[in-house]
Amino acid sequence: MKPKLHAAAGAIALATILTFWLSTVLSEIFGGPATVAAAKTAILYGMALLIPAMATAGATGAAMGRGWKLPQVQVKLRRMKIIATNGILVLLPSAVFLAFRAQAGVFDTTFYTVQAIELLAGATNIILLGLNLRDGLALALRRNRRAV
Repeated sequence: MKPKLHAAAGAIALATILTFWLSTVLSEIFGGPATVAAAKTAILYGMALLIPAMATAGATGAAMGRGWKLPQVQVKLRRMKIIATNGILVLLPSAVFLAFRAQAGVFDTTFYTVQAIELLAGATNIILLGLNLRDGLALALRRNRRAV
């Protein structure tokens, strides 16, 4: 049960962050201010899905990795610390700031600077979550082979 919950939560988190990132880029390229404001507002509301998914993935991963001495488990744990710190200190505050600025129609240098930082932090989390997914699949394969 725990491995399936962990995998589902991790997949939801990765898909959500990827959706946020793509919606930001696509709204800026193809949309106007109203589209950008809608995307930024949707991202802020989407945190209600992302935060529990990340917490669930982190908690179930920590529980499953407890006692494992494999280097992949330690690497996944280090990545999750970076992902969580990045999310709490950069992505969540940026999402709030950008949503409020976009709703107010304020698209100035500060808005675009914070957006660039948000896109970089989001891309970082997408890469790190993707690497954790890859390593998690390898660990699951290893666990399944040992069970057989």
